[in-house]
Amino acid sequence: MRPYPLLLGLALALILAACSGPVPRAPGGEETIPQSRRLGSPAGADVALYALTLIDTGYRFGGKNPQAGLDCSGMVSYVFGQAAGLKVSGSAADIARRGRPVGRHELRAGDLVFFNTLNRPFSHVGIYIGDNRFIHAPSTNGAVRVEQMDNRYFAQRYEAARSLLD
Repeated sequence: MRPYPLLLGLALALILAACSGPVPRAPGGEETIPQSRRLGSPAGADVALYALTLIDTGYRFGGKNPQAGLDCSGMVSYVFGQAAGLKVSGSAADIARRGRPVGRHELRAGDLVFFNTLNRPFSHVGIYIGDNRFIHAPSTNGAVRVEQMDNRYFAQRYEAARSLLD
């Protein structure tokens, strides 16, 4: 067990709380983003927090558990199984077909973000954790880590977001 999962969890909780800034409003004063999307869900927070405990877990193509190593879809499957009790399987593209589309401006913790990293649609997936960041299991540098959504590499390859929750 890594010594810092609790610290990471507390840090994410603070980040998620900081993301609850002013509510965008239409000219008539009504909110433009539904409250349920702005606030996120307890299940989404659980997914994001659990994913953070996997930071520095080694990469392995086809890996489905932290002991053996994880690839991107294996990480998503493992996290959703452990944190939300959802059975998620298949490739990143398979997972994308299962989820409900989410606009990029509506992302909240626990949503999935998909990228075209291998010159084919939906070839990579990560879990959005809030504050314009996501966690994923990349083959490059071989360990689970957090990235910014506006990182040049990922911003150019972003395809869509999906939710498996709610």
